[in-house]
Amino acid sequence: MAAERLVVIGGDAAGMSAASQVRRLRGPDELSIVAFERGHFTSYSACGVPYWVGGDVEGPDALVARTPEEHRERSIDLRMRTEVTEIDVAGQRVRALDRESGETYWTDFDKLVIATGARPVRPELPGIDAPGVHGVQTLDDGQALLETLERTTGRRAVVVGAGYIGVEMAEAMLRRGYEVTVLNRGAQPMATLDPDMGRLVHEAMDGLGITTVNGAAVTRILTGDDGRVSAVATDDATYPADVVVLGIGVEPETGLARAAGLPTGPNGGLLTDLTQRVRGHQDIWAGGDCVEVLDLVAGRTRHIALGTHANKHGQVIGSNVGGGYGTFPGVVGTAVSKVCDLEIGRTGLREKDAAAVGLRYVTATIESTGRAGYYPGARAMTVKMIAEYRTGRLLGVQIVGREGAAKRVDVAAVALTAGMTVEAMTALDLGYAPPFSPVWDPVLVAARKTVTAVRQAGSA
Repeated sequence: MAAERLVVIGGDAAGMSAASQVRRLRGPDELSIVAFERGHFTSYSACGVPYWVGGDVEGPDALVARTPEEHRERSIDLRMRTEVTEIDVAGQRVRALDRESGETYWTDFDKLVIATGARPVRPELPGIDAPGVHGVQTLDDGQALLETLERTTGRRAVVVGAGYIGVEMAEAMLRRGYEVTVLNRGAQPMATLDPDMGRLVHEAMDGLGITTVNGAAVTRILTGDDGRVSAVATDDATYPADVVVLGIGVEPETGLARAAGLPTGPNGGLLTDLTQRVRGHQDIWAGGDCVEVLDLVAGRTRHIALGTHANKHGQVIGSNVGGGYGTFPGVVGTAVSKVCDLEIGRTGLREKDAAAVGLRYVTATIESTGRAGYYPGARAMTVKMIAEYRTGRLLGVQIVGREGAAKRVDVAAVALTAGMTVEAMTALDLGYAPPFSPVWDPVLVAARKTVTAVRQAGSA
């Protein structure tokens, strides 16, 4: 009897983690694996692209966890520079286009994994496709941007958007010696934070020499006589640019799946069950940046593009396809980032997230240091905590500060996952020594202050 065939669409974190896990569980005589990747790289860290562009890490090879050759050595038929253009669900087959030869062909599957990732948001603006305008999502994108920087003589960079990608790329361009302007349509940078915490990021970026313009919605990209980008226009001003980086965010790459009639959610991502199986389809799984995940705090699905989730999805999918069992229960929305020496961490809900799902809440904000105040190198950090009105259940935490700030959010992520109250958090047995923390860790100081806010709200 012929072996079953697994087809994997997408050769990065979720797709190849799934394929590798399946191969650990089932040999090639039981299940053959065919994987399609339209780009030049597999199993790479897209999160490392800003640090490659900025010169902090080597690339692209240093950002590749496993090469196509290494996957093939594990009996995975990996076809590079080959794009799947159609999924025939009823016929259990996919149509593929070889980008090098132009050949198209169909491949049958018994089981299918969709791991098509996400694509940079690229608004339909005049001039958006001009040479010198770059989105940054893949290693191919990073390579294209670096090639542009090598050819560009001017030193003016405009970054459109001030989310994680935007602030990281602003730092990268600053490190390369560019004069950097960030155009942000929101009230403050980092819309994943509340505006009062985003203001701290804005102040720090200004101090680093990055010009941040808030309330600046881009209306068009201007070009010079040579057709290349020359400036970025908003309703109020025009900003000269020799290179433009789009840091507006990403959206799930689900056009292929939608055309095949597969279910997507309110954020455009594929909908799956706890095993990462696409809802309503017994032999189709999906994972990574193309799916929606359950927010355990808000109780609804969200689209969050992170390599941590993608790799976990791949492991879960691979276990289930390979005959084992695994589930992905959801997330609490933890993320960290930095811009130069400023660290940013967040987990759980913002104020507007809590209000959107009908939760009443209280907040507390404290300033502390990452080490004992008397220990050399103690630097300030600000912690904001959000808790449910009356019950005191933790809803979210945001941290902005210097060394040691960002990863403190992990304590809050664990507390959120466990459903802890802020009062219970005050008794957490966290590590203490002067080089690492004050006697009262900043997270615990914030919890104590939030307990007071909960009690005051309850007695009002």
